[in-house]
Amino acid sequence: MNKNIFSVALCVLLLAFSVSAEAQQPAKTHRIGLLALGSITKEGPEAFREGLRSLGYVEGQNLIIETRFAEGKPERLAELVSELIHLKVEIIVSPSTEAIEMVRRANPSMPVVMAAVSDPIGSGLVASLAKPGGNITGTTQVSTDLAGKRLELLKEVVPRITSVALLVQRNHPPTRSLIPEMQRVAEALNITVQAFEISTPDEFDGAFTAIKNKRSGAVFIQNNTIFNPNAQRLAELALKKSLPTTGGARSFVIAGGLMFYGPDLLSVWGRPAYFVDKILKGTRPADLPVEQPTKFELVINLKTAKILGLTIPQSVLFRADKVIR
Repeated sequence: MNKNIFSVALCVLLLAFSVSAEAQQPAKTHRIGLLALGSITKEGPEAFREGLRSLGYVEGQNLIIETRFAEGKPERLAELVSELIHLKVEIIVSPSTEAIEMVRRANPSMPVVMAAVSDPIGSGLVASLAKPGGNITGTTQVSTDLAGKRLELLKEVVPRITSVALLVQRNHPPTRSLIPEMQRVAEALNITVQAFEISTPDEFDGAFTAIKNKRSGAVFIQNNTIFNPNAQRLAELALKKSLPTTGGARSFVIAGGLMFYGPDLLSVWGRPAYFVDKILKGTRPADLPVEQPTKFELVINLKTAKILGLTIPQSVLFRADKVIR
């Protein structure tokens, strides 16, 4: 009898030790990559990290984020992708179409989460938003009526406008859909749209001279890795030529541009954490629909409006999420 009691007690004790040891096993540390062609303002990645923290991922405990920026040099992407693959990252997160294309060429089986990519369908990254297919999913910064809203707001602010210049990057995949979309919407507003394509910042001065010579009434500046880091210079060139500007990045207005209407940066960057969590837990990227932005913001620079001699209608100011005075 005592032997039986002793045996049972020993089994219970061993089981307790086993459960305790299992409970004390450290959680698996996941390693993911954050890759971009150009520089990224700190607010975006911080929103992404905050999203991960809300899901239980803490850097230095159960998560390592390997960050690689190509500093606007496409020729560096292959090397950076190779580094991330060598480090055995489980997922690569990126806001850059070119970077994602490089990942797909280097390792088609690598899961990729887009962070506010401009045009994933037109760029060929996904088959559709609902059924992306392959190993790429995430968020896009484009909604179906974004181009229309931007031009409508521009028309409200500059009622007499009849032509808008599109300053875009030459041979940039998202440009393929931006130009015809803007032209289609502009036609309904009786506005003509003309694209001015450039490849490097060295062409900025010449582009603005050409835009002014063509008598464009305003400039739409594309959101990408050539223009975003040069927001201050572009804003100064636009003011020098007395041209109102609107664009695809909030930074242009902060730097001195006139107006921005587009996705809220923090919400767009925070959402990719959801995709990372799902993929790490076993969901295939192909089974996660690409998400469009649901929260937008309107930013107006009244100081710039005053320099340009424009009076922003109260109806527009009431809708603004931020006014720079």
